[in-house]
Amino acid sequence: MRVFISLKLSDGAIFEIKKIQKELASSGLFFGKLTEAENLHLTLKFLGDIDEEKVQEVIKRLRSVKISKFNLRLGSVGVFREHVLRIIWVCLLGAEELQRKIDMALEGLFKKEERFMSHLTIARIKKVSDKKKLFNSLEKIKIKEVEFEATTFDLMESELFQHGPRYRIIEEFSLA
Repeated sequence: MRVFISLKLSDGAIFEIKKIQKELASSGLFFGKLTEAENLHLTLKFLGDIDEEKVQEVIKRLRSVKISKFNLRLGSVGVFREHVLRIIWVCLLGAEELQRKIDMALEGLFKKEERFMSHLTIARIKKVSDKKKLFNSLEKIKIKEVEFEATTFDLMESELFQHGPRYRIIEEFSLA
């Protein structure tokens, strides 16, 4: 099964992202797909295709992750590579310590993240009509400062379909 570890977003954060997506869609500067509200999440670690036995080992190890509840905050809008535009994201600040602890708990099973980029994929780009205008548009987006508390993280299964992915919680882990 295709598995990853994620953090849920608050309703307020999802509402703000949907406003940004609506602004981007109405610009007409790119063709692509906006991430559905129910699929918005922060991926802390992508584990890939693993068997049931390894899933059980991951669950066991993730239960050992100890961290207090903490606050997350929406940051800026951006893209990964300006020369090859594929993803528009919103930065999510505050999850770095949890991600490091997850990496430590899974040491020996999975490679540590070399460069964790705490981001929410809000759009996947297929074609851009005018790169310069799109960059200018992204720079002008003002994100309302939305802060919310992380109380859990999840081990998720991702099933890919022609219309897009479908996610299912395998196990939820509470933060102290």
